[in-house]
Amino acid sequence: MKWVTRSHIHVDRAACPWLITRFIDSDAEFLFIPASEIEHVVNETGAIPFDAPGVELGHHDGRCSFESIIQKYGLKEPGLLRLAQIVHAADVAEDIDKDPIARGLEAIASGFSLRFPEDAENLDHQLELYDSLYAWCRLDVAKKYSLG
Repeated sequence: MKWVTRSHIHVDRAACPWLITRFIDSDAEFLFIPASEIEHVVNETGAIPFDAPGVELGHHDGRCSFESIIQKYGLKEPGLLRLAQIVHAADVAEDIDKDPIARGLEAIASGFSLRFPEDAENLDHQLELYDSLYAWCRLDVAKKYSLG
């Protein structure tokens, strides 16, 4: 399936493809295009839009796009929900200090964008980052459950 979002990926637009490929559509193909072209591409290709203004899998009711995807697909794994807290705080400027890891993730996302300005290459490099952060989140949640 094709998925489409705005070009110039950052936190949410890197985290969402990771989430999609790992939990929803392992054969996903991502298109990164100017926001003004999203509706046209959706109509022409049937791609699923995410993290763009006015789309279902975008920012709604205080959620970032990552959280909207989790909600739509009914994902409930505790480590994934922990990762969603970090992604939300890193992506939503007014919530940046709501998670101690958020500023670091935002800085890393900025660094990837500087090193790899082409979106597909940037994403390719960030997928392992999210695999590792998810592994840490699963451990973090497990520790809390075992201590709590």
